[in-house]
Amino acid sequence: MHKIDWDLYLLPYEQAVEELKIKLKNLRNELKKRKEHAPIEFVMGRVKSLNSIYNKANRLQFPINENIGWELRDIAGVRIMCQFIDDIWSVVELLRQRKDMQIFLEKDYVTTPKESGYRGYHLAIKYPVQTAHGEVLIPVEIQIRTLGMNFWATIEHSLNYKYEGIIPSKIRQRLIEAAKASYTLDNEMNNIREEIKEAQLIFTRKKEVPMDKLLGLVELDLDDDLLLDQSHYTSGLEERMSE
Repeated sequence: MHKIDWDLYLLPYEQAVEELKIKLKNLRNELKKRKEHAPIEFVMGRVKSLNSIYNKANRLQFPINENIGWELRDIAGVRIMCQFIDDIWSVVELLRQRKDMQIFLEKDYVTTPKESGYRGYHLAIKYPVQTAHGEVLIPVEIQIRTLGMNFWATIEHSLNYKYEGIIPSKIRQRLIEAAKASYTLDNEMNNIREEIKEAQLIFTRKKEVPMDKLLGLVELDLDDDLLLDQSHYTSGLEERMSE
């Protein structure tokens, strides 16, 4: 069997993750510059460690060879976080319209969660990377979640690691209930998303107040605090004198 040079093998996967992170962050920034709602809150990415690659390949009984990237599909992974559930569908549509990647698999765990309670939307894409020897297509998994979904998934991942994949049934059931509660919260926030977006816009505009006005506000706050402290001191002194 041909021995894989992992440093060389994983290099285009690393490049794919970095390029996609930059492109998705730029997309977010462009929408904000256009004064449009940006459904992307932030972007993360990683390339699986060798240990994780071997563990998953052994678990799924895939042979370790040059094709392992296409067997696992998630050696390169990018995660997109959104504020609202509706943002997930907006991001999916934005990715479907792009010409620099090809989606070949979609899994909707938002409307149909996994048995564990996990929710999120997964895309498997073919992404072209330019190398010294020409163009190479790299499989990348893109996960799209709300902040609540991501928090739950992070906790579940930690517990899976702690219990080596066998989480006690009582904790597993509580995780499922927590996932339901998290989704209920996501739905409520989604129902008032227009009000939230308007409030965030007002807050952003207030943050753009000129520095001299901000300093004036800080001085007023300090004056108020000093007056409050003095009134407390005076009232305390009067109480002690009356005793």
